[in-house]
Amino acid sequence: MSGQPDFSINSLFSVKGKVALVTGGGAGIGKMMAAALVQNGAKVYIASRKLQVVEETARELTAVGPGQCIALQADLQGRAQAEALAAQIAARETKLHILINNSGMSWGSPLENFDEKNGWDRLMALNVKAMFYMTAALMPLLRAGANGNADPARVINIRLVPTPSRAREPSSVASVQTLSEGPLSGPDNGTWSYSASKAAVNQLSRTMASTLSKQVHEPQSDFISVNVIAPGVFPSRMTKYGIEKAGELMAADQPMGRIGIPEDLAGLTLFLSSRASSHLTGTVIPIDGGQSLGVSGLARL
Repeated sequence: MSGQPDFSINSLFSVKGKVALVTGGGAGIGKMMAAALVQNGAKVYIASRKLQVVEETARELTAVGPGQCIALQADLQGRAQAEALAAQIAARETKLHILINNSGMSWGSPLENFDEKNGWDRLMALNVKAMFYMTAALMPLLRAGANGNADPARVINIRLVPTPSRAREPSSVASVQTLSEGPLSGPDNGTWSYSASKAAVNQLSRTMASTLSKQVHEPQSDFISVNVIAPGVFPSRMTKYGIEKAGELMAADQPMGRIGIPEDLAGLTLFLSSRASSHLTGTVIPIDGGQSLGVSGLARL
């Protein structure tokens, strides 16, 4: 209708031509999100410490198209590694429209013998510190990628349910759970530091959202939104143990009666990466079939 806003899907949810970086994008949650962007015309860089994994994923996603997926190697343990990855992006692009901080790790072991170096130092460095420095190092490209406050640049931080492994992928429900042991963690194992790291990501994301939307670089605003996706149980390396041991219980114990599927994440990814969410920042969005409502047994783990 003449004079009416364009509310078409192509206008509101388009990511065609946008440039994105998905850390930990070779498998699991990261791969699902990267695939959603590529299939809708975005140019997506995926990064992981295992180059072969991201190269295989990049070929797979590019073959489907119509966007493009490019593999980069990065082991995000702190500031130096984050800045090195940012330099790789800056050597190829002048703008970055979407940053998805998905890399992370979990660690589970008994409380009395919890490994300090891996369980706390490495985990907090990757899950919290690297996320912060990754965002900071890409600020020039994100500012350049912002199209005013009608279509800001996006930072999307991800979280997931942990297991006692060294799987390098993040977590969500863990940030609000008060217990660190359960079907996902294995007998007599707890993911103590993991839950703490995800709560830290929660708060850090909110404070960054407040700062990056304001005019902190006068006279031009940054216009960068920061939001958090808090997935429940989705198929991945991190949740493989729990699904194998208690998959039916997990599905039955969630209000929607199933665990997550790729389509669930794809839709939310497109929403948060497009104009449809341009007035949304500082939010934590659970995508867990109602688990976070506290009406299921798993929500009390």
